Amino acid sequence: MKEFALYTVMRLAVFLASFAIVAGLWAIFNHGSVPWLPAVVIAAIVSMIVSVPLLNRQRQEFAAKVGARAEAALERARTREDTE
Repeated sequence: MKEFALYTVMRLAVFLASFAIVAGLWAIFNHGSVPWLPAVVIAAIVSMIVSVPLLNRQRQEFAAKVGARAEAALERARTREDTE
């Protein structure tokens, strides 16, 4: 599934960018000391918020592809049921 892979890679990139920004700002304002767990948590929250509008198109394409595959599988099941 190309759409799933693309969405996953882009979501990971948004998280890594958020983490780099959060850790960088924390290091600047805290003179190089970065507590990693809070930085990861804050980056995860920021990336979730940012990815909603930023990755909307990719999420819709993925949902459409999954919906089409589910509809095709349902139609095959209906056809198989009618022939039995």
